[in-house]
Amino acid sequence: MKNFITLLFVALLFSCQNSAQNKKKQEAITNAQPVEIPMENGLAKAYFASGCFWCVEAIYESVKGVKESISGYSGGHTQNPTYAASNTGRTGHAEAVEIIYDPKIVSFETLVDVYFASQNVTQVNGQGNDRGPQYRSIIFYQNEAQKEIILKKKADLAKKLNVTIAAEVYPFQKFWVAEDYHQDYEKLHPNNPYIQNVSIPRLNRFKAKFPKELLKEEH
Repeated sequence: MKNFITLLFVALLFSCQNSAQNKKKQEAITNAQPVEIPMENGLAKAYFASGCFWCVEAIYESVKGVKESISGYSGGHTQNPTYAASNTGRTGHAEAVEIIYDPKIVSFETLVDVYFASQNVTQVNGQGNDRGPQYRSIIFYQNEAQKEIILKKKADLAKKLNVTIAAEVYPFQKFWVAEDYHQDYEKLHPNNPYIQNVSIPRLNRFKAKFPKELLKEEH
C-alpha cells in the first residue's frame, strides 16, 4: 500500500510538472512575434480555428475569392501534431484551416467577418458538441495591421451583442497540414452522419445570414 501511495504521488508530481511546462510553452507562443507568410502568385494566406476543421474548411470555400481551404493544426507547442495527439487536448494545438485567397477579390477584413458569422461566438473550448481545447476558437494574425482589424471587430461584436467573445487572438507561428483523409472531407463524404447533421447545417446557417454577393454561386 505504501509503495502504491508513493507511486501515485510521483505520478501526480510528474503530471503537475508536465502541465506547468506546457503552460509556459503555450504562453511563449501567445507572446511570440508573428510570422508573416509572403504572397505567392498574387495569393495570400490566413489562418483560423473555429471548431471542427471539416466544417470551417467548407464554410470558407463557399466565399468568393477563396481559392482553397486546407485543414490542419495550429496554436500549440508540439512539433508535427497528428489528429490523435491533438484530440488529447495536451498539444496546445487547435483544429485550424489555412485559407488561400485573392486579396483583390476578398479582403482579410471580410475573412474575419466570415469567421465571426459562422460560429457560436460565446462558446469556450468548442463548437456545439465538439468540445475541448482542440476545438477552441482562435484567430491568427501575421502583422500588426491584421491584429488591429481582429481586435476591433472582436470588440465591436462584443459591444453589439453585449457578450464575451470566446475567440482567442494569437500571433501566427506555424500551420501543420492535417492527414490527407481530412482534406475536402465534407465534399468527399456528403452522406457521412456528422456532415449531414452538423457540418452542412452549420454551413447553411452561415450562408443564410452572410451577404449573398460575397458567396460563390451554387451549381
